[in-house]
Amino acid sequence: MGNLLKKFPIKMVGIFALIGVILMFFVSHDDFLYTQPIMQIQKVEELSKTKEVDTFQNVDHSYVQKLSGVITNGKHKGEHITLNNTYTDSKAMDKKYKVGQKAFVVLHGQGESTIKDAKRDTPVVFLIYLAIALMFIFLKMAGITAIGSIIINTILFMVALYFDGFNNGSNVLWIFSILAVLFSAITLWLVIGWNRQMFVTLGSTAACTFLSILISLIVFRFTHEKGIFYESMQYVTQPPRPLFLAETIIGSLGAVMDESTDIISSLFALKMERPDVSRKQLFLSGRNIGKSIMGPLINVLFFIFMGETLSMTLLFLKNGNSWGYSFSMNMSLGMVQSLISGIGIVLAVPVASGLTSFFAEKRRK
Repeated sequence: MGNLLKKFPIKMVGIFALIGVILMFFVSHDDFLYTQPIMQIQKVEELSKTKEVDTFQNVDHSYVQKLSGVITNGKHKGEHITLNNTYTDSKAMDKKYKVGQKAFVVLHGQGESTIKDAKRDTPVVFLIYLAIALMFIFLKMAGITAIGSIIINTILFMVALYFDGFNNGSNVLWIFSILAVLFSAITLWLVIGWNRQMFVTLGSTAACTFLSILISLIVFRFTHEKGIFYESMQYVTQPPRPLFLAETIIGSLGAVMDESTDIISSLFALKMERPDVSRKQLFLSGRNIGKSIMGPLINVLFFIFMGETLSMTLLFLKNGNSWGYSFSMNMSLGMVQSLISGIGIVLAVPVASGLTSFFAEKRRK
């Protein structure tokens, strides 16, 4: 126990805690950075409560609040305003406000104003800072490289969105295919380094991801895409089919990369410890490693894809739609994405094992 306490980075934790307190204090008082008026709520009164029942016998209650507060920024700073806010028990499209909270408001003049949305930068910054601090404290250089890869990949993603909008979605599949290769290359370079292992992992990741897409396109061709409802992609203003494939590539890339990295790094370490191990033994070892991690990865992707559609599926069911229609309009594309990603994950086992058994370099004495 004493050795564990000695190894625990108490000083570093203290430094990050102090920086965190200062940062949270600044963010909670950063109203001057915003151009839109912000109101700090000082008094809340409940004015009314109304029961609402729709045609499907769904019951909800609507409440009206009287909010009083003061403007904390801009040319109206210090002015006191009063406005009404309506919220429901479900809180699907609204929010209940409490004393001390801050919210963005729209000032219409002549004493009229409406509430727009809550100010949420403090919890968001806290969670981001907590994640960064934990990576620095426990992962050290690995955490720094992980943060660097996230920042670089975010910038690349924004650039890809810009090019997609500039081309009106005509080349969305090519843009995000190139982006997937860049994501993989940059992440693996920062995490593994510029070496043979990195190139083998990159080759396995790219090959398995695009092979899974190719197999899915062949299946789509023979089945005429029956049961795939692209119309469920709401608010899409460009061709939905290539956009769906681009989503699938980006969504499955991380899992395929994770599995390839686990298999290849383990086999390279095995080759370093046992230089005389045969290619067949390396391949079989990689296959055994893949068997143990393949199932959990497929399930993780399945839960992610399906979890994204859970709220809309429940809404469809609550409004009298059948299970079949609710599934088709909300979960069918997620299910197809899970299957395509699962194909890539399964392919990663033999591909990563085979590439490593062929390219793994013997340790020179």
